[in-house]
Amino acid sequence: MRYGIIGAGGVARTVADKLVALGHEVTLGSRSKDNEAAAAWAGQAGARGHHGTFADAAAFGEVLLNATPGTVAVDALRAAGAEHLAGKLLIDLSNPLVFSPEGELTLDPVNTDSVGERIQREFPQALVVKTLNTLTAPLMVDPARLEGEHNLFVAGNDAEAKARTVALLGAFGWPAAWVIDLGDITGARAMEMMMPFWVRLMGAFGTTDFNYAFKRAR
Repeated sequence: MRYGIIGAGGVARTVADKLVALGHEVTLGSRSKDNEAAAAWAGQAGARGHHGTFADAAAFGEVLLNATPGTVAVDALRAAGAEHLAGKLLIDLSNPLVFSPEGELTLDPVNTDSVGERIQREFPQALVVKTLNTLTAPLMVDPARLEGEHNLFVAGNDAEAKARTVALLGAFGWPAAWVIDLGDITGARAMEMMMPFWVRLMGAFGTTDFNYAFKRAR
C-alpha cells in the first residue's frame, strides 16, 4: 500500500522505517520539499521511500498518519488539503503537549476536547482513528521490546476504520487482543490525558522503554 505520513520527526521516521520494511511505499510530508530530515530519510529508505510537502504526502497515501505535534496538527492537515484527506483512513498519533518556560507540562486541548476530535471536526470526511500516542516510537513498531502482554488503545467513529487500524497494528507486532477499543473519537481525550502521567513515569523509571499493561478480573 501507499502511506502518507504528515510529519518528518523521529516518530514519523520510525513508523516510516517499519512500513517500508513491511514492503509498503511511504512519503514523508513536511512544510517544505527541502526538509533535510525527510530528504535524508528518503535517501536511505530506497525506492519505496519518498518525501515532499504535507500535500504531497496526503495526495500520495491511501492511508495517512498524522505524526506532527498535536498543537500544530490541524494546521498541518489544512496544509495537506482537505481534498486529499476525504474518504481516507487518517491515523492520529499526536499529543497536545505544551511546556512552560519552567518545563511544566500541560495539554491544549484537554478535558472537554482532544486533538483527535479537532481533526475529525475539521475534516469530517476523513476516517480519523486515534492510536499509538501513549508510548515511545520504538515500541510503536516493536512491542516485543517488552516481555509479555501490554496494551494499546484505539478510538474513532468508524468501526471499519478502527478494524483496519488494528490490522496495521497487527503487522507492527501487536496482537488484536492487546488493543483496547475506547469507543468513538471522544476516547482520544483519555488517551491524550495519559501523557502527563507517562512523562512522570519516564522520570521515575529513567527510560522510555515501558508501557501500560491492564489486568481484569475474570
